[in-house]
Amino acid sequence: MSGHCPARAARILFLFAAISFKSIQAFISSSELNQRPINDIYESSSNLSSSTSSSSSLNDIKAAVIVPGFLTGADEMQPLVDALQKRGIPSIAVPFPNHHWIPCLGGRSARPILERIDYTVRHLAYHNGDVTKVPKEIKYSWIDCALDFNDNPGGVLEVGGSSEVDLFPQNVSPRGEFLSESIPDRKDAKGRIALIGHSAGGWISRVYLSNRNYGGRSYNGSELVHSLVTLGSPNANAPGAAFKSIEWINREEIPDNVRALAVAGKGFQGDKCGTFTKNAYSFCCSEGSDGSQYDGDGVTPVFSALAMEGKNCDKLVLEGDILHFSFADTFGGDLFTGDLARMQRERDLSWYASDEAMDQWVGWL
Repeated sequence: MSGHCPARAARILFLFAAISFKSIQAFISSSELNQRPINDIYESSSNLSSSTSSSSSLNDIKAAVIVPGFLTGADEMQPLVDALQKRGIPSIAVPFPNHHWIPCLGGRSARPILERIDYTVRHLAYHNGDVTKVPKEIKYSWIDCALDFNDNPGGVLEVGGSSEVDLFPQNVSPRGEFLSESIPDRKDAKGRIALIGHSAGGWISRVYLSNRNYGGRSYNGSELVHSLVTLGSPNANAPGAAFKSIEWINREEIPDNVRALAVAGKGFQGDKCGTFTKNAYSFCCSEGSDGSQYDGDGVTPVFSALAMEGKNCDKLVLEGDILHFSFADTFGGDLFTGDLARMQRERDLSWYASDEAMDQWVGWL
């Protein structure tokens, strides 16, 4: 386990706020400010199967891009990167720190994260899976972040006029500049790579695969991705603005030319693991549920993690007690996740990046 990092306190603070709907409402501002594009070079716009039905002429590359979950960044995903590297799968986490999630708070558009996914996928596909050639420097100031926070559409206060994805303004683009000479054109890609999304990174990865217009841009990620793995991702519809984008992507299945695996952890019953888990499950469930009757990984209930469909989509519930995240190793974890952090420490529990879990799902890749 890695050492305590003060920056991780923000991740726990905001995750707790996400579960508390009223906390999010209090945090969000809806004031309007001018916007500018992120980068002019972007274009507009349980038997596990091992086969793939790809219509792409590109070869499949043994390399993966990891999409961090809500309010985590590349640093928090480093244990997963290291574990995949040891298993012979060159991997890189989308290179951003956890505060880059701030514009997405309250169920707003995921475009700030989607732009970063596209940047990383295009580079890795162009460099034939060589993770050392993916630039990791990001120019994104706190002023950019604050302006994006005000402009990014959707959410509980319906910034831009609506919380519905199809009604998002088409002229609002995320800010920031990735420090590379250029972003490779997808037509120059050497092959297709794998995409691994942890928590919210999973459903956002599904949006990336889609060819539909999401808030002003269609990402068509299936052209560059051969496989998708979601780890403890809330894939099921639920009430509230935070799930509007999930409802949007659930109108379609995983593209036929992409293999997919939905992975769920279990062993943490909603009525036995403290208030944090009970509220998290309630947040992911239908109206009227208090979350107490569900099993899951402590944050995402099993049924929601498995709610992903597609012609080549497999589903896996991991054996053993598998946590959503390494809360005991996170600064502030005891304060905000309570029983989960204590249980992890006392019982030496695993999470999705631990050997016990990875031995069960990584072979699918």
